[in-house]
Amino acid sequence: MDILKIVFEVLLVITGVFLVLLILMHKGKGGGMSDMFGGAMSSTMGGSSVAERNLNRITVGIALVWLACIIGLGLVVRFS
Repeated sequence: MDILKIVFEVLLVITGVFLVLLILMHKGKGGGMSDMFGGAMSSTMGGSSVAERNLNRITVGIALVWLACIIGLGLVVRFS
């Protein structure tokens, strides 16, 4: 069970960092945290809606993997 716990912890950290990076890549919708990281400049440029939709899909997929890791780690810790 210790191997499974380590795998879930490593996967949780990797998906967490990747999720933060993906969220910061989204186009800003107005004044907020995204403007602080250059979102204001990219919102004035023309962007591809297909790329934005794909970024949304990837973000949701990674978020589901992250959530599954949380639940899996909780179950491993509970029943070990």
